[in-house]
Amino acid sequence: MSLKAPTRPDSQWRTEEEATVDHVMIMDNTSDITMLTLSGLSGETTNRMVIFSLTLLCYFLILMVNISLVLTIILDHNLHQPMYIFVCNLCLNALYGTAGFYPRFLLDLLFSWHVISIGGCVVQGLVIYSSVCIEYSILALMAYDRYAAICRPLDYHSLMKKRNVSLLTCFSWVIPFLIILASTIKTYTLKLCGTHIDKLYCASWLVVKIACSPGLTNAVLSYITIIIYFFHFVYIFMSYFYLVRTCVKSIETKRKFMQTCLPHLVTLLNVMVAVLFDVMFMRFGSADVSPMIKNALSLEFLIIPPIVNPLIYGIILTKIRNRIRFILFHKKVTN
Repeated sequence: MSLKAPTRPDSQWRTEEEATVDHVMIMDNTSDITMLTLSGLSGETTNRMVIFSLTLLCYFLILMVNISLVLTIILDHNLHQPMYIFVCNLCLNALYGTAGFYPRFLLDLLFSWHVISIGGCVVQGLVIYSSVCIEYSILALMAYDRYAAICRPLDYHSLMKKRNVSLLTCFSWVIPFLIILASTIKTYTLKLCGTHIDKLYCASWLVVKIACSPGLTNAVLSYITIIIYFFHFVYIFMSYFYLVRTCVKSIETKRKFMQTCLPHLVTLLNVMVAVLFDVMFMRFGSADVSPMIKNALSLEFLIIPPIVNPLIYGIILTKIRNRIRFILFHKKVTN
């Protein structure tokens, strides 16, 4: 008795062949993805020009208040002190971070397609999230400066010499940028199996979500970054704890705390809540949340801190307030 191999109809052989070819084509396509779609504005067509006008107004206000404060501090030699130098850097960082979002978002509002190249996505995510980390580093320097001024007044000038301030300021920009750069480079070397990012701007974590195999390294780098800046927050909290404990001992230190430390605390809480909303929602948020709420939560740290922070420092810090008042009154007199 002879055994014959089971025969298959030609159509079945062709079907399997086509399936294999399709699979190969899909794998080739995923490795050749060069453009991504930002789907945060999907379905929003009726109020596009209203949103554009409000966004343009918001960005203009951010530019105006931050540039005004930066120029005020740079042009007045009496404000060339550590605390005001750190405030100046905080405003410069706000200009840097918002430049990564607003120009691109304004263009997206003018066109119906919202695609971005892989390279553009890399740059946008790097700028936005490095600015967040830089802001935390500058706030940590501010906490250290106030701790040295109030708790160790006799050592303040030796601790905050011009050279030390320059080095600390440089580190507060370079180190956070390199941390986010390392994470960003690793993220964008992944092979992508999707093109849709459910956000108004690029974020490394969302790119990891559409990768074919996210890998352990990306998760490790992300959590290392979170841990580093969690300890920044702990350090800032402990610094202000000692400041408060010192300030309750005398009326003079209380007054000094209210004038110079209160705006730092308001800024810290503002930034912390904004970033916490964005990070927690991006990682653990539900898909059932309405796009309006989702967009509001993701934009909060790009709207509120860049506007509120310079206003707080311009109003509460006496030297800055007096300098701005002098400039305004001087212009009125000369005109």
